[in-house]
Amino acid sequence: MPQADRQLAPAGQIPADLVVLGAGVAGLWTALKGLRAGLSVVLIEKEKVGAGASGGFMGALMPHMPERWDGKKQFQFDALCAFEDEAARLEAESGRPVHYRRVGRVTPLVTERQRAQAEARVEATKSVWNDRFAYHLPAPEAFAGWMNADNAPQGLVFDDLSARVSPLHLLDALKAALAEHAGFRLIEGEAVVIDAKDGSLKLADGAEIAFGHLVIAAGLGAFPLIEGLTGCAAGSLGNPVKGQAALFDVDELPAPANDLPVIFADGVYVIAHGDGTLAVGATSETEFTDPFATDDKLYAVIEKAKGLSPALKDARLIRRWAGLRPRPAGRDPMLGAIPDCPHVYAIAGGYKITFGIAHHMADAVLAQIGTADGPDIPPSFAVEAHIAKSLSRAAEKSR
Repeated sequence: MPQADRQLAPAGQIPADLVVLGAGVAGLWTALKGLRAGLSVVLIEKEKVGAGASGGFMGALMPHMPERWDGKKQFQFDALCAFEDEAARLEAESGRPVHYRRVGRVTPLVTERQRAQAEARVEATKSVWNDRFAYHLPAPEAFAGWMNADNAPQGLVFDDLSARVSPLHLLDALKAALAEHAGFRLIEGEAVVIDAKDGSLKLADGAEIAFGHLVIAAGLGAFPLIEGLTGCAAGSLGNPVKGQAALFDVDELPAPANDLPVIFADGVYVIAHGDGTLAVGATSETEFTDPFATDDKLYAVIEKAKGLSPALKDARLIRRWAGLRPRPAGRDPMLGAIPDCPHVYAIAGGYKITFGIAHHMADAVLAQIGTADGPDIPPSFAVEAHIAKSLSRAAEKSR
């Protein structure tokens, strides 16, 4: 692949073909993909790797519903299809497990309306999932010991596309793979000031970095950075949503973890990870007092999860997590070139689906840069589309 044009850095500046802001899952994938394309990469994180929303436990990789198929859903479908090969390559490069497995997803059906929707989706997936994957309607007892059949008076729906990955192990493998590249530098504990006009940024300690290209993948922190570069009002491109989750240890599962699907019901997930732990979550809170403290809302989710899965009956709580996830105001992820900021790009706002598409988002941005092959960016993902929606909302409020 062609290498990005190298800038000649002024005296005292650190030069890099690609600078990535944010060492969550999106930033780590972007840095690794850039290195694979032959670029020198500096990854800057204001705290530490995985400090934000990527540092949780869940890792459910699930598709959108098959109705009203569009470019957004196709993008995610293609990303999920590619993840198996991406995970295998990453494990080979890093020597670390990521505990990826396409285990599928099972959801109990409670009402006749839910049953009818599931039956319709069985047919809808045949065209949009290209007969590679499908919805199934197994008997309620199909996952006895793992999911409580009493919760499924109308049966179950199971899709064989959904998967899971261990976030903690994935971040560890990405970090290990990055360290294998001579052209990589990780800077942690540093905030930045961007000067998009002259292609440089300044660290809090005064050091300057000249970049050929800059990718803002800073999770929740990406929104104010992009708002500052584009003149959008503060908070207009995205806002935080609090999430809480729990991690359990169990002595014995009803089957090997790789044979247990993700359970999803009424907003609650139960995931059997490949290391033998069970993840339970997650809340979606727009109002909260302490963004980083677990509370009664998590315990309510845990009680629901125990009702869903007998495997949690004697499980031991080993870790809790609370943090903020970046939800874009326009709902879709924000991806690609930032208008009027040459060589500056965004990978932001994946919200609940980032783990499943981050590798694909990185490919798309590097394709825009011209250093690698990658997918087209759906129009609704484009940064200018988000800015247009922001301006439209502001105009409506002013009327």
